[in-house]
Parts: sequence; structure tokens; C-alpha cells
Amino acid sequence: MKIKVRLFATLREGRQKELLMEFNRPVTAHDIINQLGINARDVAILLVNGMDRSLDNELKEGDIVAIFPPVGGG
Repeated sequence: MKIKVRLFATLREGRQKELLMEFNRPVTAHDIINQLGINARDVAILLVNGMDRSLDNELKEGDIVAIFPPVGGG
């Protein structure tokens, strides 16, 4: 199963901004962030195919996962 992952802002540091990940088993967004070495506390917004989802949402072939960190500023 192939999943496209897009990382934003500080989550891109030391990583590609877009990756194609391949899995031989069912996976969740939590599995993906673990594999990328991202702490769940560093994920503020998670979108799957443009829709807000939780980290335990099971993914399907061809899904596009966008991961955003908390954003500060004023």
C-alpha cells in the first residue's frame, strides 16, 4: 500500500517535504509519524485527503496525509 505524506513547517527540518511511503500491512497516521521520528505532541493538524482525522485513523491505498505542527505567532 502506498501513502503520500506531506510535511509542513518545522516538521520538514531534516526530512523531505513530501514522501511516498510503502507498507505491506494496514497502517495509521500514528504509525507514519513514529516511522518518521515525529513525536505525537508535535502534530497539531492531521489531514487525510484534505479532511481532519485523528492519529489512529486507518489509512488506505493512495491516501494523502498532511501533517502540520503547532503554529505560533502574533
